Amino acid sequence: MTTFPFTLLESTHWKDYELLDSGDGLKLERFGSYIFSRPESQAMWSRTLPESTWKNAHATFVPSGEESGGHWDVKKKMEEKWIMEYGPLKFWAMTTPGRHLGVFPEVASHWDFMIDSVRNAGRQPNVLNLFGYTGLASLAAASAGAHVTHVDASKKSVAWARENQALSGLNDKPIRWVVEDAVKYVQREEKRGVKYDGIILDPPKFGRGPKGEIWEVYKSLPSLLDMCRACLSDNPLFVIVTVYAVRASAIHVAQAVQEMMKKYKGEINSGELVTRETSANRLLSQAVYARWSK
Repeated sequence: MTTFPFTLLESTHWKDYELLDSGDGLKLERFGSYIFSRPESQAMWSRTLPESTWKNAHATFVPSGEESGGHWDVKKKMEEKWIMEYGPLKFWAMTTPGRHLGVFPEVASHWDFMIDSVRNAGRQPNVLNLFGYTGLASLAAASAGAHVTHVDASKKSVAWARENQALSGLNDKPIRWVVEDAVKYVQREEKRGVKYDGIILDPPKFGRGPKGEIWEVYKSLPSLLDMCRACLSDNPLFVIVTVYAVRASAIHVAQAVQEMMKKYKGEINSGELVTRETSANRLLSQAVYARWSK
């Protein structure tokens, strides 16, 4: 019987982010100096902080009937965008139509892991970051000495990532920025024989590529993992897969990564990315993950 270590990964080094409270299908968070209220379907308990604290948020996201759609109800004066920091990284945060703010704080534990892996590699590893969004995982790996290829289908997200590179003082680091559908890019890399020592996948539940390519995580991820395996070097350092889809299970993601990495000697750790409240010390699960490491 196959078993995997199950870990609740917390990102404990944040100073510019804080989960203040959650409950009743909502979460209250601090990003830098600003407070935001956002929907959180998994917060199935009661809120701890008083209603007056929640009403004092700078902005509240009001969802529409569409998937991830809605708008921000801005209640207090705030900058259009502001600088946040995590370790060696500086980056812009701002409200977006999709309820996000340019950073997923819970994945910072993966950034810490990558930085340690790259620094201890004894060589300059080649790292591929698929669905790279605003580039923070790419910048973390590059700051530690990796050569990084960052792929995202959104031209706006890649432009944002390049701004974060400049803000972090990492313009001299070798990062290749690619606006492309992840599946098509990996298919081409496989044909070209390009090899990577580390691969990061942070796929959306659903998405479209630059030319209308459809991504559905349950249908598309297994074949993408198979393609990624063909692009791994003979001595890889890590493969990190994070899935935000509600139906996903950590054991299912771990078993998919196990199949991908069966010819390599290493270990798989899986579990949930969680954030701890400062109000009631409760844990809020944000995503499931599987991580293979040498």
